[in-house]
Amino acid sequence: MAQNMKAAEWISAGKTSMGLEFGSTRIKAVLIAPDGQVLASGGHDWHDDLVDGVWTYSMDAILDGLRDCYHELKKSVSSAYGVTLNKIGAIGISAMMHGYLAFDRDMNLLTPFRTWRNTITGPAAQELTELFQFNIPQRWSIAHLHQAILNGESHVAKIDHITTLAGLATWLLTGEKVLGIGDAAGMFPIDSEKLDYDAGMIAAYNAHIAGKGYPWTLEKILPKVLPAGVKAGVLTKDGALLLDPDGDLEAGSLVCPPEGDAGTGMVATNSVSARTGNVSAGTSVFAMVVLEKALSRLHTEIDMVTTPAGLPVAMVHCNTCTSDLNAWASLFRDFAEHAGLKLSTNDLYTMLFESAMQGEKDGGNLVAFNYYSGEPITGTEAGVPLFTRRPDAPMTLGSFMRVHIYSALATLAIGMKILTEEEHVSIDTILGHGGLFKTKGVGQSILAAAIHSPVTVMETASEGGPWGMALLAQYAAEPEGKALDAWLNEKIFAGMSSSTLKPDPDDETGFETYLKHYCACLEAEKKATDALMK
Repeated sequence: MAQNMKAAEWISAGKTSMGLEFGSTRIKAVLIAPDGQVLASGGHDWHDDLVDGVWTYSMDAILDGLRDCYHELKKSVSSAYGVTLNKIGAIGISAMMHGYLAFDRDMNLLTPFRTWRNTITGPAAQELTELFQFNIPQRWSIAHLHQAILNGESHVAKIDHITTLAGLATWLLTGEKVLGIGDAAGMFPIDSEKLDYDAGMIAAYNAHIAGKGYPWTLEKILPKVLPAGVKAGVLTKDGALLLDPDGDLEAGSLVCPPEGDAGTGMVATNSVSARTGNVSAGTSVFAMVVLEKALSRLHTEIDMVTTPAGLPVAMVHCNTCTSDLNAWASLFRDFAEHAGLKLSTNDLYTMLFESAMQGEKDGGNLVAFNYYSGEPITGTEAGVPLFTRRPDAPMTLGSFMRVHIYSALATLAIGMKILTEEEHVSIDTILGHGGLFKTKGVGQSILAAAIHSPVTVMETASEGGPWGMALLAQYAAEPEGKALDAWLNEKIFAGMSSSTLKPDPDDETGFETYLKHYCACLEAEKKATDALMK
């Protein structure tokens, strides 16, 4: 009761920070206390749509999701503490990275939002990678922009501003066209020393398209780059009404630079110092490794981005992780209901994940591909989920579930080998967060085997990105002047409980055997995609 009274005082006094993150399948907001403790949360489920071959979310879905997520947070605060949420000290917005949102000078969206999930920019990404001698992934904003140019799309001449989803939401709340440096690194390459877009590459691009005669140059249409710890703007009256149509929320909250989900994952796992790394495993899966020095050469499988403070980061990104797992879990739930059994979501996933620990360590000659779209790391332009097995392979629930968890991490493991075996990158700690780690010990132990490294999961792992974004908001509001890693170590993570699992040698051997089968069956995945997606 005393703790609730203290929390109510913090909330009423506006001494809280809020982080709101647009995930692929869920928008979630958390409100935190000055010590980083989560006081309340709210969420909104949503999904992307495939429209004319493009994965997108409508503007109505974005705005409705933003409002409903905040509404659920507000209800949670009222229910838990008996107070109305009307004042927030600092706010931060984050979202799935990359993609393409292009606007004209009147803030009209020129073409439907093209998300990170699309693999429709291959020619542009290849052309720009060669131009810059720097890997430009298909999902980056500059790849989408350049592909639109190659396609001859008429909207390009009308562009006044391009941004990411987090940048858009922050723009709506503050009127400021800004991005955190980590999210900006998913739009265009960053110079980590100058904490801005790479000027040489900007000039090269402008020269590359000069003959097109567009009325803009690249630096004029990109958002302003801001590092963590600075003020990006303040919540306007219109922004407050957008979040809270009831009119209870006051304007004036500090708003920090918007970030991508990769950056918030680094913060949520305290992985912002050199030689640290984290793996975020949800709808997509990616590893972020903070580097001591640049990689020796260009690797088209590795994205170079930054921490929210601007340090260089090697990113191994895979488009799909848990989507197929979720689909199979839904099938098992349907079976259970037909059998008259009622299982909570938590009980269902716990049972399925724990059964995986009883499965054959090499997958028992079962192979699964979880592809819902293409995976550049394995050279696939599109994808379909695929499950196959040898006719004599026993079909047990344990092996079936183990193989589907293996599949969720297989592409990541291939990418990580480039960093650890070819580039000899040193990693002191890898921290896991996201839905794959909710069942204690299962996803964590399998990831450790897949990347041949100890994996740590903190007690905050299930909070993930929204909590990391709330911490960035709080960091921007505190005038201490400390570096981000020092502030996190001293104020947030000191004494926080965590668990670390070292890779089991038998699991490592089993995963490597499975990975050989997986790679050998890649051609079958490509053939199935060609046959089914015509």
